[in-house]
Amino acid sequence: MEDRLFSFFQRKGVRRITIFVLIALVLYLLRSMMDLILLTFIFSYLVNRLQKIVTKWFPMNRRLAVLILYILIVGGLAFGIVKYLPILINEITQLVMQISDFYTKPQHNEILNYLVKNIQEKKVMDYMQQGVSILLDYFTSVSKVSLQVLMAIILSLFFLLEKDRIIRFTKQFKTSKLAAFYDEMEYFGIKFVGTFGKVIEAQFIIAIVNCLLTTIGLWILGFPQLFGLAILIFGFGLIPVAGVFISLIPLCVIAYSIGGGMKVLYVLILVVIVHAVEAYVLNPQLMSSKTNLPVFFTFLILIFCEHFFGVWGLILGIPIVMFFLDVLEVTGQDAQQKRK
Repeated sequence: MEDRLFSFFQRKGVRRITIFVLIALVLYLLRSMMDLILLTFIFSYLVNRLQKIVTKWFPMNRRLAVLILYILIVGGLAFGIVKYLPILINEITQLVMQISDFYTKPQHNEILNYLVKNIQEKKVMDYMQQGVSILLDYFTSVSKVSLQVLMAIILSLFFLLEKDRIIRFTKQFKTSKLAAFYDEMEYFGIKFVGTFGKVIEAQFIIAIVNCLLTTIGLWILGFPQLFGLAILIFGFGLIPVAGVFISLIPLCVIAYSIGGGMKVLYVLILVVIVHAVEAYVLNPQLMSSKTNLPVFFTFLILIFCEHFFGVWGLILGIPIVMFFLDVLEVTGQDAQQKRK
């Protein structure tokens, strides 16, 4: 009986599933530290990618490039917190007040009154206000957020500075008694970096481009509080697909309050143009090797992930699903064509 049980767990598929469950259990037990873990991974991955680009264009020592990048990041964060954080909090507060005034006061347009009534019934504004209040909580509780970001920066800095040494050290487990566990961890690690990391990188690039294009368009249209709007648009841009639709709510409300229906029409045209750039230019370039999820499944994943994991679920839900699809070898059309 013991021999059968031992041979059962020696099977590659069973061992892989068992180790995956153990990893999930450990992460669940460390859920109170999940913010720090995720921030450390995101910083490490993005700066590592950026360092490779820098050393490709400007040949220099890898560690020196990492140090320069972190000095620029920390300097930029410190400068932004000191100079722009009070302005940002003030602008976001004004935006929330502007949206709340539009939402609570009756409009002179029957169509708008009907839309506001439906929004109330569907509780869309409750979700909107909840998301904005979470953003405000993050910005106002600077000490807690700053500590987590600082710890993540320090951990990712030491990881990247000693990356070669860490790789050499961990490879020692390949010939140890934990070799089977190491092999599976290596497998999941490669899959995780190859899918989760690259999807996060693509989301950041798409969010930055969308933020720049939309902010320039809003500046041309004469919108106020551009700095606060840019931060909100960037935050919503990190949410795949749904971020575009969520950002439409505050933008249309502000557009109507400053310029009426025509301004709303201009905003809709602007968002359609920016979304077209994302859908037909950025996504094919950045996500061509990944599985393209139907919009229905995207929204379904976002709804469930937001329910269970909150704001992190909206941002990380799609990358996590991509990771699972890669582990299950559910490949996209591009990958299938390459195999043929």
